[in-house]
Amino acid sequence: MAEHDGGGSADVIRLEREGPVARLTIDRPAQRNALTWAAMAQLRRRLAEVKAEAGIRVVVLTGAGDRAFCSGADLGTMADGSSSTADLHDARGELARLFRDLWELGKPVIARVRGHALAGGFGLACACDLVIAAEDAIFGCPEIDVGLWPHMITVPLTRSMPPKRALELMMTGRRVDAAEAERIGFVQRVVPVDELDAAVASLTATLAAKPPGAMRLGRDAFYATWDLAAEDALRLLHPMLTVAASTDEATEGIAAFRDKRPPSWRAGLPPAHDGSASD
Repeated sequence: MAEHDGGGSADVIRLEREGPVARLTIDRPAQRNALTWAAMAQLRRRLAEVKAEAGIRVVVLTGAGDRAFCSGADLGTMADGSSSTADLHDARGELARLFRDLWELGKPVIARVRGHALAGGFGLACACDLVIAAEDAIFGCPEIDVGLWPHMITVPLTRSMPPKRALELMMTGRRVDAAEAERIGFVQRVVPVDELDAAVASLTATLAAKPPGAMRLGRDAFYATWDLAAEDALRLLHPMLTVAASTDEATEGIAAFRDKRPPSWRAGLPPAHDGSASD
């Protein structure tokens, strides 16, 4: 069932729920799903909604239509001259806040990509946990060609591919097709256009069937230790393992393995408030 905020025509993020899966769609196909400040704020609110719902176990992020996942920032609306420099500076941090929301969601997020994923849209796809792309997907960082630099998306890009590969894409502005994206490694699977929805559905079903508490704790641990030195990461992971091993899910999973039966997972842990694995 699709839902909308009370934002009328300004409501451009659609939220649909189907069982344990929430689908978030950037609904600006005429603008190739370019993001305005308001759209980013709406997307953050939608993520907060699904984070709080124990029944939602997987999130799919996509763009409306077949031309674009997201073509980046809507430069026409973001540079209208009506805002102060301080306000614009704060607003430009909204994309960074959106990335943090994705990483701290506690639930797997799949980017379903058709068409263009450019600039901020490229970063948005890479900020998701996994990317499934149709064969017509195109990725790139064209900012350099308009005298800008993709500052905010540097983090998700360099976390999703070899850093020097990301630097090359940022310096040249060249576009990458789906096949090359899979070779580079920031796309996990490429499928024909007519198989995209089936591939996404298969992956969401797999992820939704996993124990939600273990998924949250493990995913939190992954993001918490990503940039740490090995010794610091191991020091943090050790107590995280003890927490995970003491949960009802671990008890049930081990018992099911011993009894040679399928495990029965409970609803999962309460929603995390701060994205940490320690609560």
